[in-house]
Amino acid sequence: MFGFVFIAALAALAFAGINFYGVKRMNQGTDRMIEISGAIREGADAFIRHEYGLIAKIAVLIALALGIVVSWYTGVAFILGAVMSGSAGWIGMKIATISNVRVSNKARETGSIGETLKVAFRGGSVMGLSVGGFSLFGLALIYLVFGRFFGQLGQEQLLIKANWLGITFIPFTMTVSGYALGCSVIAMFDRVGGGIFTKAADMGADLVGKTEAHIPEDDPRNPATIADNVGDNVGDVAGLGADLLESYVGALISSVVLASYMFYTNLTAASGSISYDLVSHLLVYPLIFAGIGTISCMAGIAFLLVKKISDHPHHELNLSTWISALLTLIGTGIFTWFYFSGQDIAALGFRLGALSPWFAAVAGIITGILIGQLAEHSTSFDFLPTKQISEASREGTALNITQGLAVGMKSVFFPVFVLAGAAICANAIAGLYGVAMAAIGMLSFVISTVSVDTYGPIADNAGGISEMSKLDPSVRIITDQLDAVGNTTAAIGKGFAIGSAGLAALSLFASFLYAQAMPNDTDGYTLNLNFINTMTLAGGLVGAALPFLFSGILIEAVAKAARKMVQEVRRQFREIPGILTGEAKPDYTTCITISSAGALAEMKLPALISVLTPLAGGFLLGADFVGGMLIGTTLSAIMLALFTANSGGAWDNAKKYIEQGHHGGKGSDAHSASVVGDTVGDPLKDTVGPSLDILIKIMAVISLITVSVFQDYNLVTWISSLIK
Repeated sequence: MFGFVFIAALAALAFAGINFYGVKRMNQGTDRMIEISGAIREGADAFIRHEYGLIAKIAVLIALALGIVVSWYTGVAFILGAVMSGSAGWIGMKIATISNVRVSNKARETGSIGETLKVAFRGGSVMGLSVGGFSLFGLALIYLVFGRFFGQLGQEQLLIKANWLGITFIPFTMTVSGYALGCSVIAMFDRVGGGIFTKAADMGADLVGKTEAHIPEDDPRNPATIADNVGDNVGDVAGLGADLLESYVGALISSVVLASYMFYTNLTAASGSISYDLVSHLLVYPLIFAGIGTISCMAGIAFLLVKKISDHPHHELNLSTWISALLTLIGTGIFTWFYFSGQDIAALGFRLGALSPWFAAVAGIITGILIGQLAEHSTSFDFLPTKQISEASREGTALNITQGLAVGMKSVFFPVFVLAGAAICANAIAGLYGVAMAAIGMLSFVISTVSVDTYGPIADNAGGISEMSKLDPSVRIITDQLDAVGNTTAAIGKGFAIGSAGLAALSLFASFLYAQAMPNDTDGYTLNLNFINTMTLAGGLVGAALPFLFSGILIEAVAKAARKMVQEVRRQFREIPGILTGEAKPDYTTCITISSAGALAEMKLPALISVLTPLAGGFLLGADFVGGMLIGTTLSAIMLALFTANSGGAWDNAKKYIEQGHHGGKGSDAHSASVVGDTVGDPLKDTVGPSLDILIKIMAVISLITVSVFQDYNLVTWISSLIK
């Protein structure tokens, strides 16, 4: 079985390499196009080097702390997770900066939407295949090295052990948790840092260039335009890849951790204990499920790359995703039947026989599709909500923003309703393990999802290059059409990430409760968290408020950097008069430096909050407080993430709808109002929203790792002992 997983991971990485060099061999176009793309690539490379240099230092410190306080293998697994996540982000950034100019040139040479889409999608597929390949390869190494070679998957090791500090845990759960934490920390820095960079540049370029100077988007006269295009690569590509890799890994390890504690505590002892053979199947099943999904996604991507593409990009992208999802369903269904047939599954509460975990995963897939469709309805200008925002823009900026807020707020209810239904359904089918499988199902074709998501920023960059290279306007029309579809697909991808984060967090939370079991707790151990307990309720209140603090810090960070960008662009327009007449060249480098410095300076605090908050809460107030905090944070963050992602996407596409000629088109008062609305939405959809689902899982994993410590060692317990 491990052989299949390794083959699937390596095949995905090999396919990524083929597509990488396939895109690289394409013609880059004119000298001006090559010059501009080179500047974008140089800026992105410089930022990612500085960012990864900082992240590496922090990662080493965290790994050392985990190695000393918990176990050496937790620290090693953390480093492996960080390397896998960082590698995916770096490769995604590289392919994006290589693909953008090729996409623009393909539109210039062919004038075909379909042919241009194929180049952008091939570039995006490198990111998708890297996310799936690296995450699966890293987990397979964890299973092989620590699970098999060091024996952590052996029956005698699936027990609660105590380390030299008295911290109790099941060794393999701590190893995979360390791996997941490594992925999560890198994703947090990539998303936050990249998000601050791209939105500071984007806001600065739009607020001065579009609304004050009345020059087109991506005009070479705008000093911030290169920084804006750099940001698309470091934020919307590198950050995106690390984000969804983290979601994918988090979903996979949630089932592994849950199965391990279920086996130890014998939660269903009344109906019979869980055998070691059965738990072995439960521990390996998610990995093989993911491997089948990987192969299926490769087929879906290959189909789109070899077929003749129509001029309907949304249809073509949906077709690739649907093929991937269908093949995943068929392949995993057949595998599940044979894998669990003959197993004594009564003790697990599998109510639909051997196919129970598959049905739970199907519930997750259906949920992901529904959440995606709901996101599309809220953000695509093919539907009424976004059209209403563009219509409101005719009456000014205030009504554009008001209508966008209304769309975003209303867009939260039905996805949350669907998510709640999925959790209930999955639990009814296969218990808490089924909930974890629902999260895995939702992300089982993550390779296709990321491929589609990444193509959007590549198309956006291609549009910028075409504008700055002064290509025929027909080229920009093609890239704008592709970019508009990309905004919608990005909102759909964010919906998948948020939904899976919620389900994975639920199963990790259950594992958090199990992890409070001590070595002498065996049969009859039950989950217990009393929400009317004052400490738990207090934790819930604090946890619910935390995403708002976290989001406020992120928005403020973007605003700080954006203000500096606005001041710099105004300075250049004022002090270098020849810029607007095309007689002088703007100083692009200074704007890139402003975004880079702002991102590197401001990304530390949000990451520290996500790591330190559960630790501080635990050591001060104990496990009950942290349990409540996890519930509050998860619920609040899911809703806030949906609101920010959908409102931001709707504002963006409302602007693009006007730019297509509706309500006066470009240069109209409605367009100016929509630019401001889009600017308000930028940090919401590309910085805040994507970071919140990472916040959920970092807090859950940190709490899981440390709960056995602060369960007994906390300030409240110490004070109580003194009073007694």
